[in-house]
Amino acid sequence: MKEKRERKYKRMTWENRVQIETLYNHGVKVKVIAQKLGFHISAIYYELKNGYYLHRNSDWTETKKYSAYKAQEHMLFERTTKGAQLKIGSDYELLHFIEEKIVKEKMSPESVLGYIRRNNLKFKTSICVNTLYNYIDKGVFLHITNKNLLVKGKKHKPKKVRISKASTAGKSIEERSKHIYLRDEFGHWELDTVVGKKTKDEVLFVLTERMTRKEIIVKAKDKTILSCISVLNKLERKYRCNFKKIFKTITCDNGCEFQNWIAMETSCIYKNSKPRTQVYYCHPYASSERGSNENQNRFIRRFIPKGAAISNYSNRQIRDIEEYINNYPRKIFDFMTSNELFNEQLKKII
Repeated sequence: MKEKRERKYKRMTWENRVQIETLYNHGVKVKVIAQKLGFHISAIYYELKNGYYLHRNSDWTETKKYSAYKAQEHMLFERTTKGAQLKIGSDYELLHFIEEKIVKEKMSPESVLGYIRRNNLKFKTSICVNTLYNYIDKGVFLHITNKNLLVKGKKHKPKKVRISKASTAGKSIEERSKHIYLRDEFGHWELDTVVGKKTKDEVLFVLTERMTRKEIIVKAKDKTILSCISVLNKLERKYRCNFKKIFKTITCDNGCEFQNWIAMETSCIYKNSKPRTQVYYCHPYASSERGSNENQNRFIRRFIPKGAAISNYSNRQIRDIEEYINNYPRKIFDFMTSNELFNEQLKKII
């Protein structure tokens, strides 16, 4: 007795429809298209039926062509007639707004909905975060997939952190005041470098304020102590006498560029005054002690992938990345931005 073979069904995606459009409109036979894409020939004919349109040629004759967009629109309409209707329905204005924010402005679904709520934007419908994620998973949007999302997928178990007791260049993070962990006082920063190519190239010095998550990104010619001191001197000249109030402490790792803590703490303007800031060092292999820094670096990597040369990016582009991060609506702040919170704190100081 022959065993019953289970039929395997394959869902037609937007990418498949684009492939069909390319192949069919270039004269490839339907049977060949089905073989190339791994679908039954009847599935291809069904797609062609839903996406057909008449194309007028230069000699005014008409030819049957296939449109992936038209077929996708037909599929979305069919979904609204099966079972419970899509909550987003025919609210194309909301659909396009969400696509614009996620694809072009690289916002998360949660931040988009938070932005809509905080700015009192009105659409025909409103959806929750879970519904929006479900729509993305189901392919409701033409231009959004999980690849457009900053974080998506299985959560990995946290790695065990190996805390080394080796001596650091200067004051250890263990000597830092415990109240800084609470993030309820302004002026405590984390410092790191973002590198591009492994060979000698320009780097980014990145400072993150722990309370407001304000990001400062400065491009430097190399990953050296001199470049690090130059960045801090530049910031001190910008804020002058307010530097001490804004940069109360700086916490960094044990990288070679941060080893001269005396020079980092010494003012370049007021030579005989007290240190301009207090520098603390994390334990080796404990990047989680600079968690804000590490999270912000993931934003930078959306624009500057690992291995890309920093020198290929202009100062204007670096400023644009910095502005994007600082103007990003954050759930932790009820979708306020880091710039808004930082400026509020500056008004209290200056």
